[in-house]
Amino acid sequence: MTKIDDINRRILRELSRNGRISNLELAERVGLSPSACLRRVQDLERGGVILGYRAVTSAEAMGQGFLAYVSVGLSEHTKAAQEGFERAMAHAPEVRECHNITGTREYLLRIETADLGSYKRFHTDVLGTLPQVNALTTYVVMGSPKDERA
Repeated sequence: MTKIDDINRRILRELSRNGRISNLELAERVGLSPSACLRRVQDLERGGVILGYRAVTSAEAMGQGFLAYVSVGLSEHTKAAQEGFERAMAHAPEVRECHNITGTREYLLRIETADLGSYKRFHTDVLGTLPQVNALTTYVVMGSPKDERA
């Protein structure tokens, strides 16, 4: 298991801000030689601390200007119901995140669509047709003053 010391925390903080930073610049920012920095980054990758790198896209530029969170209650509290619901969400491109949560509902979804009409179609034609779903509550996002997801 990879040890997370102060230097590794600094490396992770810098990479989370800019995953395309050069190794030379990263090394300078965290106070290491480039070779030592590269070894640490590779260790963090091999150790499963760094899971990957990706491009963060603009939802609006991608034609996905509508964002909502949906809490989902299941009709049955069984493993089969959960697995069926999760399979359906894995195949729904509108679902950007699916979290199994505690509380009065079983799931929290992050949904991105082009507009309200597209969301309504997803709500009716996908979520509304799943036999596992018994309750839905939609929270429309009006703005995101802080969003640190990468």
